[in-house]
Amino acid sequence: MKLSEHEINDLIERLQKGENLPEDYKYKLFPVKQKEYELVYGGKMRKEDILANEDGVFPVPLQVEKIFNGKREIWNDGWKNIIAFGDNLQFLKTIYENKDPLIKDKIKGKVKLIYIDPPFGTGDEYDGKEGQKGYTAKIKGANFVEFVRRRVIVAKDILAEDGNFLIRLDYHFGDYVKVLLDEVFGKNNFKNEFTVNRISKKGFANRSTFKAAKYPQASDKVFWYVKSSENFFEIVKIPKEATKEKWHSMDTMDVNPMPRPRVILGKTLIAPKGRKWMFKQEKIDEMEKLGLIRFNSKGVPQYKVKNQDFELLDTNWSDIPGYSFKTGYPTENSEQLLDRIIRSFSKEGDIIMDFFGGSGTTISVAEQLNRKWIICDIGKLSFYTMQKRLLNIETSKSIENPKQKFGNPAKSFLTVNTGHYDLAKIFDLKQKEYSDFVMNLFEVEPKKKTISGIQIDGEKKDGYNVIIWQYWKFKNSSVDEDFLHNLHGHIGNKAGKRVYIVAPASYVDFISDYYEIDKVRYYFLKVPYHIIRELHKVQFKKFRQPQSKSNVNDLEDAIGFHFIRQPEVKSELKEKSGAYHITINKFLSDFSEEETNRDMDNFESLAMVLIDKNFDGDTFDMDEYYFAEDLLPKKRKKKDDEEGTENIKEDLKHLNQIVLPPIPKNECGKKLMLVYVDIYGNEFKEEFKLK
Repeated sequence: MKLSEHEINDLIERLQKGENLPEDYKYKLFPVKQKEYELVYGGKMRKEDILANEDGVFPVPLQVEKIFNGKREIWNDGWKNIIAFGDNLQFLKTIYENKDPLIKDKIKGKVKLIYIDPPFGTGDEYDGKEGQKGYTAKIKGANFVEFVRRRVIVAKDILAEDGNFLIRLDYHFGDYVKVLLDEVFGKNNFKNEFTVNRISKKGFANRSTFKAAKYPQASDKVFWYVKSSENFFEIVKIPKEATKEKWHSMDTMDVNPMPRPRVILGKTLIAPKGRKWMFKQEKIDEMEKLGLIRFNSKGVPQYKVKNQDFELLDTNWSDIPGYSFKTGYPTENSEQLLDRIIRSFSKEGDIIMDFFGGSGTTISVAEQLNRKWIICDIGKLSFYTMQKRLLNIETSKSIENPKQKFGNPAKSFLTVNTGHYDLAKIFDLKQKEYSDFVMNLFEVEPKKKTISGIQIDGEKKDGYNVIIWQYWKFKNSSVDEDFLHNLHGHIGNKAGKRVYIVAPASYVDFISDYYEIDKVRYYFLKVPYHIIRELHKVQFKKFRQPQSKSNVNDLEDAIGFHFIRQPEVKSELKEKSGAYHITINKFLSDFSEEETNRDMDNFESLAMVLIDKNFDGDTFDMDEYYFAEDLLPKKRKKKDDEEGTENIKEDLKHLNQIVLPPIPKNECGKKLMLVYVDIYGNEFKEEFKLK
């Protein structure tokens, strides 16, 4: 569309003043193929750009942390269930790319049900049990909508053609997300919405902070979408108490001016005026044989309705709790809700996915209902809560019969890291596995070739060549000036203006990002990686772990990848008055603060402490946890007007030591295991042998 002379002059004037363009100009200057309707907001990216990783979030390799129940029954196809720790968008893109050997051709296009319950993006506080403060949603407005949209776009392509997608939302942004889901899936693929309980009426009644400005929010919505009309769906039948059999009249209102007679128990009868018989003659004859027809005392024909011990569901699911407090994790979905969803939208052996894992209700129910499952969360508390839930599922209540225990251990499952790696495990890999891992890590396309006798292992997306330094062959040498000049002497500018060298940091003699010879730059992709800023569109962002329960569901994209750098911890354990007392005298992270680039002081980087009171020497099974805020002096906790992450950090900074709450001796086994977690997800594990 052409602009008028007046519009052109107005536009020039606005640009010179640095003013934002009115929406009318934007549509005229940058026309798009308009859909019937769409959600327009700031920061909305094109679907194609998201899938092309233009948002700065790209696939990263999966690193197996531990295999649980490896000797336990597994699926015939060798499938193992997965708990992933990491950013869920990175995880989804890794599945979408379908290159990682751990999941290649196993997940993409095969997931039959995706259910998610993302933290509601309002900036508001949400209530926990009996109305107490649960958590605060961090991202709000358009940022939240786009946060969800990017993940749904990738998830849709992971979903099987006959798969189902369900998302739980509250009233704040449910309508906005519904519109974007119509865009992603197509409005014709919206199937229904369900009403689920938010919190019990008892909880509202006991709420001390009840505000009469509006009615309490009693319910949430679950939106149901499909990829095609071939989706699986099965109506769940709900058991009910037996009722007496009832007899009903066989006639109904007449919509036919010429009602036909029927032979009923040997009598030819015409229905009363204005009415007609409900059944065809064949049906009446069949019912007579079964004894389901009679004449009452007034000579009126009746049919018997058999007693039913079940009723069919509708979209009002207020008969069951929507949330639960089984694990103490904020916003924990109830098992009854997930039982209903999984039974309705999947079959035994189907793959179920939840990429906002939380407390792990989805996988706990999926395990009991004999489904395969995948789950992901960026929170350490979530990770260990899910792990504990699976490790102890044998003694949990049975979904089929709540009066009994489930009675079976979990099938074999993996815990994996995505975007946050154990360096030692990387170097323990076999040579080919190491090469595959680092090429995946640095987004290298494998393309083996030789240039002047030098082996080239692959190409970056910019088209330049990559060499994997074979440290296992050159243990007594390194990437130094002599090596580079020798390399350059062979290939010169034949490999282009850039050459990338992937090598362990300990084998690279350069602090700088690159070394230049004759206008050819040799870039060092070090393991562990020191970011080369000019190579990345978006600054890397580490995983952030909350320091308080209220921030447990803070939403932040983690961009790039990082390596585990163990914090330094000094502590002591004393036995006194029938309890163990643990004092932390030092906690120092091996990371500078992202926001300020300054080194961390003592306790300010502490996020949480997790405790296993009966450590078996192999598997950490969390019994208790404390956020950093929980460990502050009591006088600090009373200052409700000073809540917030920065206040917690500041208070921690000035502590000389941290004393954990006493651990009763009678609750402990032979060993204690503590996991100290910093704000970037790094861990220090400490084992105490008890007397």
